[in-house]
Amino acid sequence: MCWRPLCRFLWLWSYLSYVQAVPIQKVQDDTKTLIKTIVTRINDISHTQSVSAKQRVTGLDFIPGLHPILSLSKMDQTLAVYQQVLTSLPSQNVLQIANDLENLRDLLHLLAFSKSCSLPQTSGLQKPESLDGVLEASLYSTEVEALSRLQGSLQDILQQLDVSPEC
Repeated sequence: MCWRPLCRFLWLWSYLSYVQAVPIQKVQDDTKTLIKTIVTRINDISHTQSVSAKQRVTGLDFIPGLHPILSLSKMDQTLAVYQQVLTSLPSQNVLQIANDLENLRDLLHLLAFSKSCSLPQTSGLQKPESLDGVLEASLYSTEVEALSRLQGSLQDILQQLDVSPEC
């Protein structure tokens, strides 16, 4: 009889018995707080308020709009696109927001894990071909439009977290 695997299992079991899981309500509360923080950061960028909501930048169809019902998977995919767009912008204003989106996506993954969901990997998304052209043509307007849409999407996600979204 081989005792080595049994000893390893018992050692691992004793270690894991001391580790306490983070309560899921805490993760959900942290997620909501981070969303509110990101929205505040967007509001603090003064030039996002200076462009009319009626103005539209053409070529930004790849940036997600508002979604009334979002699953955790759709939330993650949406945030991944915004994160990719924001990291493509040279503005210093959006760097912290892009980092916050990464943290928000990690929290969504924890929420999904708590519901036994497996979110697809979205870290290897391809950069939309039209992004470079749009950035060259209207960098400022692209930033304003992306932040405006992100703010709306974050509000949708915040509301959806209150009703416990599906996988």
